[in-house]
Amino acid sequence: MNLFYKGILILMVTAFAGELLEFIINMILAQELGEAGLGTYMSILPTVFLIVILSSMELPISLSKFFAEREERLHKGMLGYAFRFALITTIILLGIMVLVYAWTPLFSGYHQGIRWLIVLVIPIIAFTSITRGYFMGIQKMGKIAAANFLRKGIQLLLLVSIYQFLEFELNTSIFIALGTMIASECIVFVYLIHAYIVEIRGKRKDSHSSLPKGEMRKAVLSVSIPTTFLRIFHALTHAIQPFLIKLALVMSGMEAGEANEHFGMLAGIALTIGFFPSFIAVSMMTVLIPTISEKASSNDWPGILAHLKQVMWLTIGYGIPVVFVYYAWGDAITERFFHSVTSAYYLKLLWPYFLFHFLMLPLQAFMIGLGLVKDALLHTVWASAFSFACIYFMGSRYGMEGVIVGMNGGAVLAMLLHYFTICKELEATVWLKPAEKI
Repeated sequence: MNLFYKGILILMVTAFAGELLEFIINMILAQELGEAGLGTYMSILPTVFLIVILSSMELPISLSKFFAEREERLHKGMLGYAFRFALITTIILLGIMVLVYAWTPLFSGYHQGIRWLIVLVIPIIAFTSITRGYFMGIQKMGKIAAANFLRKGIQLLLLVSIYQFLEFELNTSIFIALGTMIASECIVFVYLIHAYIVEIRGKRKDSHSSLPKGEMRKAVLSVSIPTTFLRIFHALTHAIQPFLIKLALVMSGMEAGEANEHFGMLAGIALTIGFFPSFIAVSMMTVLIPTISEKASSNDWPGILAHLKQVMWLTIGYGIPVVFVYYAWGDAITERFFHSVTSAYYLKLLWPYFLFHFLMLPLQAFMIGLGLVKDALLHTVWASAFSFACIYFMGSRYGMEGVIVGMNGGAVLAMLLHYFTICKELEATVWLKPAEKI
């Protein structure tokens, strides 16, 4: 088994176990927080993820691309530069958060401890991002897989231990839910830093050399900046989306509390179930970024096209049966695990959203590996604008059905834009055959 398939298999197996844990975590949160509390929790998460993206500056992607493309003797010099870069990023973000807390009411309506949780997560994410990028780039996917599983396992253990023996008011319960997530990140931080130190210790000191600082800066920022903007835009749209959806539902005739409950069923139940198989797409994406980067640096275009064919068939092979199961047995699934019938209806209507997201994630890895990050950002902007317009106009008229039409439309548009751009870059037809030269 070659390194590409071995990496995917390792990540898929551990990610599957992690998704099972995530599924149980969401079941516990749905039970402990209720539909209204779950809606509030899901409304906070996008803002938290935005802080996480800013803290990481997408170093896992830019560093994995660098380490996959460059010889080993240049790795240690880049690692030193990356740690200095992460330190500067951490100091700047901590200063910004102090100003934000002083001048804005961010998180003021929730438990006061949430503010300090966000401050704590900044240095943790900044430095673990370097180790993630390093292990991804040198194709040590076992370390990444173990870290991902450990994060979910620790969070589940903490949630069960705390909620099983103690009871809290709603705001405190939401704080604890966020606290367990960040505590698990602390454990992952310790694990990855230890694994990194052990790995580096085995390298010969006399075999290293460094690129000029300007070249290292360019190697990091040329990927990190556009990718970070892509992730920031993605996070911003997900931070805005809950409020847009609830606004559209209120305009359609729902009460504010009812709209929050329906959003909780959509985000906390339907999307949780629907994205369960996405661990396969995420695993492929993680392995594809360094793989495609390495092949692009050596101009191995036939090899990239071959990987694209394999990924598309694999995704279609699991994606279509998955959405069929949702459509055929959605009622039984939501009733069995979440005791919610309405969310089953939403799950069935969202089948295009899930299928095209499964396709889009590995395609995004191809975009990054081929150096098309700016194109990926533009695709996301266009698809999000289209989706938001549909959510607002359709949702305010037809309620949640209209909202779901907008979500489905945005996913389809984003995937098609990625696909056609990659085909054009590889000079291939839409059937993934080399285009004939005229």
